[in-house]
Amino acid sequence: MGKYINPFTDWGFKRLFGQEFSKDLLISFLNDLLVGELQVKNVVFKDKEELPSTKDQRGIIYDVYCETNKGERFILEMQNRWQPNFLDRSICYACRSVLEQVDKGKKERENAYRFLPIYTVCFMNYMPDHEELSKFRTDIVLADKESGEIASNKLRFIYLVLPLFEKNVDECVTDFDKWIYVLKHMEALSRMPFTAQKEIFKQLEEYADSHRLTRKEWEAYENSLWIARDNMACMAAAENAAKEKGMAEGRAEGMAKGRAEGRAEGMAEGRAEGMAEGRAEGMAEGMAKGMAEGKTKAIIETAKRLLNMGLDMEQVAQGTGLSIEEVRKLL
Repeated sequence: MGKYINPFTDWGFKRLFGQEFSKDLLISFLNDLLVGELQVKNVVFKDKEELPSTKDQRGIIYDVYCETNKGERFILEMQNRWQPNFLDRSICYACRSVLEQVDKGKKERENAYRFLPIYTVCFMNYMPDHEELSKFRTDIVLADKESGEIASNKLRFIYLVLPLFEKNVDECVTDFDKWIYVLKHMEALSRMPFTAQKEIFKQLEEYADSHRLTRKEWEAYENSLWIARDNMACMAAAENAAKEKGMAEGRAEGMAKGRAEGRAEGMAEGRAEGMAEGRAEGMAEGMAKGMAEGKTKAIIETAKRLLNMGLDMEQVAQGTGLSIEEVRKLL
């Protein structure tokens, strides 16, 4: 077992970013994530479970859901494996937070739909489809498509694809880079880097140290590890099954297509070859027939001339090769 916990297990993630005793870590991370944009001084953790308002709706369970000292909402989600429509899910979570703010029966008509900004931060510890995201950090805002000018700051989505963060320890210049490096490599670290440069990493080292866990905390963490490993094993098995199925379907489709193309090509070649041979044979037969007919006609004309000269039928037959009966028909 490593010196530090895995921060991407459900228990590990919530220990570092979702507990009252460790909320200084969350505040520091958010400020480094949005440096120059926002200054968070304090957070209050909200109920992570959002119950449906009707029986036809489904509930939501956030990984971390909090409110800042100025009222901004932060939703933090940690995802270890690919899930269909994960981006859609993150949007739904933000929309539920919108409704949670506007459904409070505000009396003032002008403020009926007013809500404070909502930031959704998603840690994606897997490689997404290229159609989804293709770089480490993607920030999505409500902006004009043509000019890029921000239309509203009320909704913000930040997607962090950890496998695409490739900086080594010496390349981490910003505090945000240092956070991501530590989180990505934490389970394999033998010591916590950057503690001399930023005080918060000393606190992170304390809370992430697996040797400081109580027996009850250790059991909860170990259970979370098994769940994470089972999920990864299931995902790998599903990927292999899908790959094998795809290869089998590809081979079957390729063979069927090849046979069809082969038949079509063979028929086309056969037709072309047949037509060529037919034309050649036809021409040869035509020429032979024409020559034969021409020769026969010439022989008959010669026979007629010989008869007119007074030769008898035997002499004409002998001279032209015609039979006595053929010569007789010419009389």
